[in-house]
Amino acid sequence: MAMPRRPINFVPAKSGEILKLGHITCRVMEDGSRTDNRIGSAEFTVPAGTAGPPAHWHEMHDETFLVTQGTIRFHAPDNTVVDAKVGDYVTVPIRAPHTFSNPFDVEAKFFNTFTPAFYIDYFKILAEVSKSDEKMSKEKNLEVMARFATMPAKPMLEEMAKKQ
Repeated sequence: MAMPRRPINFVPAKSGEILKLGHITCRVMEDGSRTDNRIGSAEFTVPAGTAGPPAHWHEMHDETFLVTQGTIRFHAPDNTVVDAKVGDYVTVPIRAPHTFSNPFDVEAKFFNTFTPAFYIDYFKILAEVSKSDEKMSKEKNLEVMARFATMPAKPMLEEMAKKQ
């Protein structure tokens, strides 16, 4: 068999498509166009004191998170929380309810993957509908999530509301 000549993709540290999701910044590093939509990836910058998206689960894609700066708090059912620090890795399979936040007083970052990559379009649409928003909108977030087989985790939303 002849060796294929398919190119690799290099994304320099200061490049990638930048999306503003209210006050959260998403830097798309792979939108799936070079992987036949098998994987997408992005880096997220989460300001201090950020509540994050509404609790949810995905019916059609898996996610992974690698914390690269600060601490990200991951939330799961039954008031389970995991404070992931730099170098910690979290895998979220299909149908695993979750969300994240940065309740700490320093900015945090994580590298996020999606398989398949189509979920990158969720962030692009959310950025478009959030252009004038100072903070990420729960209502807009849930509306756009619904377009991507992402369901609200209502019991978790209720649990988290009791804590506030």
